[in-house]
Formats: sequence, C-alpha cells, structure tokens
Amino acid sequence: MDWLSKLITDGSSIAHIVLLYSAVISLGVYLGKFKIGGVSLGVTFVLFVGILAGHFLNIGVQQYGFTSEPLSVLNFIQDFGLILFVYSIGLQVGPSFFTSLKGNGIKLNMGALAIILMNIVVMLTIYYGFMDRNDPSTLPMMVGVLCGAVTNTPGLGAANAALDQIGAEHFGGSIPVIANGYACAYPLGVIGIIGSIIAIRYIFKVNFQKEEDDYNQHNGNASALKPHLMHIELVNPLIDGKTILQVRNFLGRDFVCSRLLHEGHVTLPTKDTVLKLGDLLYIVCGEEDSEAITAFIGKEVKVEWDKQDVPMSSRRLLVTKDKINGHTLGSLHPSSIYGVNVTRIFRSGIELFASPNVTLQVGDRLTVVGPKDAVDRFENKIGNQANRLDKPNLLTIFVGIMVGIIFGSMEFNVGMSMPVKLGLAGGPLIIAILVGRFGFKLRLVAYTTNSASLMIRDIGLVLFLASVGIKAGGNFLETVMHGGLLYVLYGFLITTIPLLVVGVIMRWKYKQNYFSIMGMMAGATTDPPALAYSTATANNDIPSVGYSTVYPLSMFMRIITAQILILMLCS
Repeated sequence: MDWLSKLITDGSSIAHIVLLYSAVISLGVYLGKFKIGGVSLGVTFVLFVGILAGHFLNIGVQQYGFTSEPLSVLNFIQDFGLILFVYSIGLQVGPSFFTSLKGNGIKLNMGALAIILMNIVVMLTIYYGFMDRNDPSTLPMMVGVLCGAVTNTPGLGAANAALDQIGAEHFGGSIPVIANGYACAYPLGVIGIIGSIIAIRYIFKVNFQKEEDDYNQHNGNASALKPHLMHIELVNPLIDGKTILQVRNFLGRDFVCSRLLHEGHVTLPTKDTVLKLGDLLYIVCGEEDSEAITAFIGKEVKVEWDKQDVPMSSRRLLVTKDKINGHTLGSLHPSSIYGVNVTRIFRSGIELFASPNVTLQVGDRLTVVGPKDAVDRFENKIGNQANRLDKPNLLTIFVGIMVGIIFGSMEFNVGMSMPVKLGLAGGPLIIAILVGRFGFKLRLVAYTTNSASLMIRDIGLVLFLASVGIKAGGNFLETVMHGGLLYVLYGFLITTIPLLVVGVIMRWKYKQNYFSIMGMMAGATTDPPALAYSTATANNDIPSVGYSTVYPLSMFMRIITAQILILMLCS
C-alpha cells in the first residue's frame, strides 16, 4: 500500500494534485446541489470543501510529515481558472453590454451602480469606524468580506490578483488570505439579498397581478425590433402603381413584403415590384410600425398562402459560414440576387425584425421565404451546417486571452503611489466584452454554443475556487476565532443596507416595477440564487429581463472596483 500512501501524502506529485482537485471539485459540486430554504450555493460550495481540504492538509504537513503542494502550481491553476472564468463571462455579456445602457435600462443600471457604490461606502465606513487600521491585512480582508457579501467570485479573483501585484512586502511578508473573509460573508450574503427583495415587497404591499399588468401595459410595444406579421389588402389609391421601395420611402418605416398575391398568382416581390389596387401582401415589420403601415396601405385580411398556385417555401437557415460574420443582411442582396426574402432573425433566443442594416453573426437563424430552388441557393450562401456550430472557436478564445493578458499587464499612471494594471481579471474581461460586441468587425467568430460556454465558465470557476479554498484552509479556523463572526455581521450589513436603500428609492421616487426591481437587485449582486427565487416567486420572466439588463455593467464594475480598492488603499 506504499503507492496509496505516497499518492495521498506526496503533495509534489502531479497525480496527488490532480486527485486533490478532482476530489474537492466533485464533493463541492455534489454538496452544492442541496437546497436550504429553497436556495442552494451551487458550485460556490467548492470553496468551502477546498477550505476543509486545505485545513486537513495543513495538519498533515505539520503533524504527520506530508509534503505540501507547490505554491507555484496552486497559483497557476488559480490564475488560469480565473482567466477562463472572466473571459467566458465577457463573451457572454459583450453583445448586450452597450445596448443595456439604453432606454429604461439607464434607470435600472443607475440603480445597480448606486448599490455597488453604497456597498463600498458601507464597507469603508465599517473599516474606518470599527476596525484596526494599524494592521495592514485588515483592509484587504474587508475587501474579501465585501466580495462575499455581494456573492461576487470574480471580484474576489480580481482582488487577489491586485494583492499579488502589490506584493507581500506591503503586508509584513505574507499576502492576506482574503478568501477567508469571503467565505465568512458569503452564506449570509445570499440570505441577505433574498431577504431584502422580500422586505421591499412588504414595505410597499406589492400586488403581483397589478405589477404584471402595469409592466405589460408599458412595455408591450416597446421594441421596434420585435417582428410583427400581417396580411394586408392594398386599398389606398394613392400608392396604386408605386413600387415597394417608393412606399417604404413615403412611410419612412422599414418592412419586408415576403409574398404578393396579384390576380390569383403568388409572386416573390422585390423592392422594384409595382403594387396594384386589390393586391394582397404578406408583410413583416417592427411591431411598433404595424399600425402605421396598415393604415397607409389598406386593411388586414386573412390569406391561405399554401392554397395558391405557386406556394412559397419558408425555412429557417443557420448562418454558419465565417465569411458571412459581420456582414449586414442588405449586403447579401437576398432579394435581388437570390430571389428570396428574409423576414426574421433569431439570435440568442430573441426574435428580431430582419432589417437590411442588421449585422449578421455566426449562429443567427434566418427565416427565409421564396421558391424552393432560390431558398436552396441562399442556403449555400450562408452555410446552414449546424454541425459547424458544435466546434468551439478556439482561435477567438485564445487570441482574446492573449490580448487580454497583454492589455491587463500594461501599466497606467493615474496619480497613485504605483502604476495601475488591470491584471489577469480586468484585462481579459474587457477584451472579451469588446470581442463579444465588435469581434465580427475583425472577422472573429465569438459564437459559442450555450453548453460549451457554460462548460468553459464553470471549469474556470471551480479551478479558481478549489485553489483559493485549498490555500486558505490552513488558517481558516484562526480567522474565524479572531474576528470571523464579526466578518459575518459586517458582511450582512454590507449586503442589506444598500439593497434596501436603493430598492426603496427606485420604488418610491422612480416608480419602478417591483419585478424589475427584483431583477435589478439580483443582477447588481450578480447572484443566480436570488434570480432563481425572483423568477419562481413572480411566476414570469420580468425579473430575468431586469437581471440581464444590469448584469453586464454590474459584473464589470464588481471586478474593476475590487481591484481599484486594493490598489488605491493598500499600496
């Protein structure tokens, strides 16, 4: 049994390290599935299992002569996991990062920013009012408590990276293990977020049905991109003999006429097709333009297109050719060259009106109408080979990581005692957001299947959490015995005070819908358990809309502010 004893006790062997990580991650993921009060910690439980493993490994080293794991290996796995995690998050939020700052999203994002800033203010108030400022490790530990209080693991990673950048000499020879503060504050952080959401509900005596009706009334026709389909008979004599292009110009609104029934014959119209009184048109347009188009052209009717003499083929085709990525729909000339009309675009679960100015991306699904042979020709143009999407775009991933690390290593002089670097968290995050939003301009395909994206993100996350936990486990009990319970209390205050204050203001002064406030509060803390509770309680998707609106900016600010706090106040 010497081989088994060596496998367990020899921390310098690769087999031991792989076995250790596999055991910690497996047990952590399994335990994270259990729910307490309907809430589970998910993969974050890997951190707590890692702390437990680190504690017993430390005992083995000190009392039984175990060989400790090389710190350089643990650091590499931790940083590599962090890079994978934040880069996948950046690709995920990139496409919606800038659009979330428009319309009603501005108010929700301002509320989320207020929560983030108040979290920091409460943390600093506690530090300067009640903590020992002579101990250089106290402030970093409070940053760890802050990250745990708002359940933001990437922020913890960013703060750790900033501490490594400053160096151990600023803290008496050893870098503070801020993961212990994070672990102390995290459990009550989850409870505090959900508790604050419940408190806002009872403070304002919210009626769920009224909230849903108000939301639908104010947001039912908000999007010009949401497609609307209708059959119209042309009865306006003023446009008799005019082309479709002329009618579009008269109206000043965009629409697609996918089929035309003229004197009993079905044709596929183009922009130069001349319209006549009595023609029946199958029109797709933005939902908010539908009434104006109907009023101008004629009246809505019912038409059974499949029973006409020349039935058209309608199919959904996938954009899978890389060379199409980044081109506008109009530049492909689907009508004039291929003899088809594109009426709708499905992207990331959202249905869009197929405006000629829409920029196509790999993974888009187009609704194409036309004669079968014409649809086949257009299919060859855009690809429609679903198996191509199953392959991950490794070039985009690793080119982006390479550029992100270089960008994160650049030094910026901003009047501080030492140059500021975005580090291994901030650099890849910003580059990933830019690649996700603008990568098509450089012919970089940012599309990744949802399962592949989640796999990369979660592998990076569990590697990071396991590393942090194993490294922190050696002195976790000491942390708990010397102020750990206070960290729990401080974390709860950091969680709840900003959420309650901003939630009350958003509801009382700005009259925001309660379901949107639920999503905003969950998104500002980037907390999936709170989102799961909100959607289950609301029994609709409105909290998810609020969550997705503020999540991109909130995640970015959580990561950046964690670094800035360490670099500004600890260096």
